Amino acid sequence: MSGFHSLEVRHIHRETPSAVSVEFHVPEVLQPSFSFKAGQHITIKTTLNGKEIRRSYSLCATPKENKIKVAIKEIENGTFSKYANQELTEGTILNVHPPEGKFVYTPSSHKGNIALFAAGSGITPMMSILKTALEYGNTVALLYGNKSTEETIFHDELIALADKFPNFYLKFVYSQSRTENALTGRIDGASVNYVLKNQMKATDFSHYYICGPEEMIATVSDTLTTNEVAKETIHFELFTSSAKSNAAAEAVSGKTTISITVDDEDFTFDMDASETILDAALKQKIDAPYSCQGGICSSCICRVTEGKAIMEKNQILTDSELAEGMILACQAHPVTATIAIDFDDI
Repeated sequence: MSGFHSLEVRHIHRETPSAVSVEFHVPEVLQPSFSFKAGQHITIKTTLNGKEIRRSYSLCATPKENKIKVAIKEIENGTFSKYANQELTEGTILNVHPPEGKFVYTPSSHKGNIALFAAGSGITPMMSILKTALEYGNTVALLYGNKSTEETIFHDELIALADKFPNFYLKFVYSQSRTENALTGRIDGASVNYVLKNQMKATDFSHYYICGPEEMIATVSDTLTTNEVAKETIHFELFTSSAKSNAAAEAVSGKTTISITVDDEDFTFDMDASETILDAALKQKIDAPYSCQGGICSSCICRVTEGKAIMEKNQILTDSELAEGMILACQAHPVTATIAIDFDDI
């Protein structure tokens, strides 16, 4: 994955007992490469305990703020998240790939009022989206779920934004505490309807953004659909996935001759169809793009230009993109004797 740049950690701020925000210094010469749209993410690459680690994190500043800033929540048994929360220091140099991602908000193409639904660290892209929308005078509603106030990333900043912008409606949901003016429990159909049909019933929303665990995304999406919200106005990004794998993809076997184009270089070799295309490429030391390797981040999207592949999971690509030959290399297995993959033509 070419395009990584060595950036210095400029500032680290403790957001909650289990989360920090990290801001990078971007030299002036690199600033055009690090321009972004609200909702996009960066991939961070480093080596820990002798092993290369890549992780994707959503940007939480707005394009106008001209900051490359992410929030990182420590997860149980996490490698980089634990390092970031416990050991990372200002002045450290990390390899950072320029912003990318399809979960975006642009004022020109997403005009009108927006409703946001986030849980936990799913707030990170929402901060960029909501602040950008407010900058353009749109009404924004945010339903944000956490365990407690103490574990709420950007709690104080969100309160300050609600005080500053009368067109910003904010409602917290806490699953493990009771707090005045907050809902109790998890984000569910009732809390979604509370916002849309009660508190914001006089507001017409043009777009809906959802970010968090898969179960929460499904619940919110189903509730919106029940309320006759158009599918094309619902946008989501997974931070974790529990989707079952496609058994047919996992059962693929045999040999395939694969040709890969990446960064204007061509590679051809034989691979076991039981491997994913990404794993096979990495074994050949091909610098293919990737980050999460779990079918969530979209960094490894590529196009099948010859042959056919099937995926273990897909919760990112649309039907039209699949029809155009797009696949997630980290989830795809070849099912033809030969296959050609292009990482550049996306």
